[in-house]
Amino acid sequence: MSVEAREARQPWVLLSPALTAVLLLLFVPLAFIVVYSFWLRTATGADQAGFYLDNWNEALTDPFYRDILLNTLKIAGITTVVCALMGYPAAYFIARSKGNKVILLLLLMLPFWISYIIRTMSWINILGVSGAFNTALLSLGIISEPVQMLYNETTVILGLVHFLLPFMVLNVYVSLEGIDETLEDAACSLGATRWKSFLEITLPLSLPGLAAGGLLCFVLGAGTYITPLVLGGPTDAMFANLVFEAIITQLDWPLGSALSLMLLAVLGALVLIYNHYLGMAQLMKGLG
Repeated sequence: MSVEAREARQPWVLLSPALTAVLLLLFVPLAFIVVYSFWLRTATGADQAGFYLDNWNEALTDPFYRDILLNTLKIAGITTVVCALMGYPAAYFIARSKGNKVILLLLLMLPFWISYIIRTMSWINILGVSGAFNTALLSLGIISEPVQMLYNETTVILGLVHFLLPFMVLNVYVSLEGIDETLEDAACSLGATRWKSFLEITLPLSLPGLAAGGLLCFVLGAGTYITPLVLGGPTDAMFANLVFEAIITQLDWPLGSALSLMLLAVLGALVLIYNHYLGMAQLMKGLG
């Protein structure tokens, strides 16, 4: 074999373990889900193999699924905006800190050391009827009886922000860290104020990281089911809860497969729209 042929094959040889893992752990299970979505759940509880469109017809035409999908996108969008508004100042503070940057990053990473479920359930001890917040308000005499703060859409958004905010901060921080601070100093030396130099230089250069964090928060927020399951009420279910209910509770794998693929298609379309207007190269820049 010639040297050129060996050099051409070398990248594929190095990538083969990762590509094999992706093929076996992602594409093969996804292919099974696609096949399952066309099967039919019979009255006896058994799955009837074949090519039936009943599940897709129900998922695409039933207003119940459409309304929950729109509500899921709304909650994910609100969560992303809140994460951006809260995460950007925090990321900017960390990126511009002197001497204690490692400690701040360590504090930012601490939530990842705790289980996501435990972090979500901790809000029950904080906002519950007998939780810390109600106890403090009662002790101060601000309220005369406990206030019900849990099991609503606001609490679901609060739990999602708690879960996703570190992802936003890390993406924006990486983007800000790559910006030369002397650019702001140069702008100030030419007569610009600190605020104007931030708006004209730092903010535009950090937008790839902000966009990457926003995309990550939106996709993760739209695909979660633990937070609305624990902190939401009966009317606050998100689309992933429908998938969980169909597959785990009702054991209706065909319908659950169709619903999961429907959510995957919607989120994939949003990623394609992002790629069209901003480009995946900007996303990679923000992540790297």
